[in-house]
Amino acid sequence: MDLAGLKFDDRGLVPVIVSDARTGDVLTLAWANRDALERTAQTREAHFFSRSRERLWRKGEESGNVQHVVEMIADCDGDAVLYRVDPSGPACHTGERTCFHAPLLEREQDCVTGDFLRAIAYLQRILRERKTSAPPGSYVATLYAGGVDRIGKKIGEEATEVVIAAKNDDDAAVVWEAADLLFHMLVLLQARNISIDRVGAHLLERAR
Repeated sequence: MDLAGLKFDDRGLVPVIVSDARTGDVLTLAWANRDALERTAQTREAHFFSRSRERLWRKGEESGNVQHVVEMIADCDGDAVLYRVDPSGPACHTGERTCFHAPLLEREQDCVTGDFLRAIAYLQRILRERKTSAPPGSYVATLYAGGVDRIGKKIGEEATEVVIAAKNDDDAAVVWEAADLLFHMLVLLQARNISIDRVGAHLLERAR
């Protein structure tokens, strides 16, 4: 790892932004010195420098909420670093998932929240695991075993249920059935080894 291009301040520190590698949510803004960055690279566990305690510290050393570092990136000017992590628990000492939980401006209505992205990331991980190791009676395993025909039949059924719920003007039922439809769509993509990111990229391309 080459740290030569980084610009440390007069205290030998550089700001570190920590984001969830699965959802993109910003979890923490912390500080690191050269030693903390090197320890992070060596162990793939997030290390920082505590300005209040004047010492190196590993995230989770007291709470157990370790952050596995998937990727470490410097910004274009070399004066900030990004840790993309897989967190094992809340990032904030208050117990909140992220340190950024005090809104100063209300979120716009059409903004997709982290809840949706976290759900998709979680489901993708589970669906990948079920392809190679499934517990007895796994519903997902039975869908995979039935192939595209069985999964496609379920998608057709769930799509019809969404329409019926919408026509009945039942918002809770629409949410329930839409979740079922999306779930089975994710199963189909996994069965075909198609990344949902590929679908997202195609949607963005069509929207331009």
